[in-house]
Order: sequence, then C-alpha cells, then structure tokens
Amino acid sequence: MGDNPQSRQWVMRFVYLVLCALLAFLSLLPLQTAPSTWAGPDLILALTCAWVVRRPDFVPATMIALVFLLTGLMFQMPPGLWAALVLIGTETLRARAPALRDLTFAAEWVTVAVTLAGMTLANQVFLGVLLVDRPPLGLSVMQLFMTLAAYPLVVIASQILMGVRKQTPGDVDALVGHR
Repeated sequence: MGDNPQSRQWVMRFVYLVLCALLAFLSLLPLQTAPSTWAGPDLILALTCAWVVRRPDFVPATMIALVFLLTGLMFQMPPGLWAALVLIGTETLRARAPALRDLTFAAEWVTVAVTLAGMTLANQVFLGVLLVDRPPLGLSVMQLFMTLAAYPLVVIASQILMGVRKQTPGDVDALVGHR
C-alpha cells in the first residue's frame, strides 16, 4: 500500500465511504426516545471538509454527491438540495486547498467555518423560498457551531488514525508518478 500511491488513493476512498456509512448508521440509531432539544454535529460533513482540504484526491466530487444524496434521503431531507450545497461548498474548499496548504490550522478552520456558514444560510434561504418545511434557525445554527467545534477533533482523528495529512509539494503525484 505504501509503494503505490494509486492503490492508497482507492483504499482511502473506500475508507471514506465506510466511515460515512458508519456515521450515518450511528446517527440513525434510536439512542433516546424523547426528542432532542439540541442539535449535534454533522460529522459526515466535518469529515468530508477535512479530507477535501487535506487530501482532495481521496474524496472525488461524485463520491461526495452520492454520499450526501443518500444520507439526505435516509435523514428525510429534501432530496438533492443539501447534496448540491455540500458539493458546491466542498468544491470551493478543494479550489482553495493548495493555498491553505502553507497556512496555519486557524486559517483552515476559518475558511471551513465561512464555507459551512454559507451553506447553512443558503439551505435556509432555499427552503424558505420554496416553502418547504425547514428546521428552526436556532437548531441549524447550533448544528453549525457543533460541527465547527467537532472539526478539529475530526482533523486530529483523521491525521492520527488514518494518516490524512496536508499534501506537501514533494508528495508523489498519483497519476503521473513523479514529484
């Protein structure tokens, strides 16, 4: 696995899909019977943003769209809207990933925070314009802050457990095989 970057890329794509499936499964488990008064973090979104910023080649756009379309259907959200917003947001982060490579973690976190805030606001606006039942603004903002609070933990876990680090200019190119 260490000799061939192409095989590592496919292994990490599979790991991403397994982690997203596991997180979706855990989110659907009925751990309490009373409705919750607070919104927990969207760990799938935090994981996706962390991997897109750190290793964009591990998470292609079609995989992101598929994961969020399926989780949107499982969580009974309007189909496609959140998946499209996440795809736009992650592609924005992917375009900024080379510039974020040389910056500190705080700059990365602020960039992700602004992107997630824009996605949350756009979701609320689109749902309001289309007259679709939407979650209360307070719960959406709470989920945004919880996701942003969980982001550093997701980055640390990704880096320590799975070796997802920022690309360096000396990394081997997976497609061409040179530096």
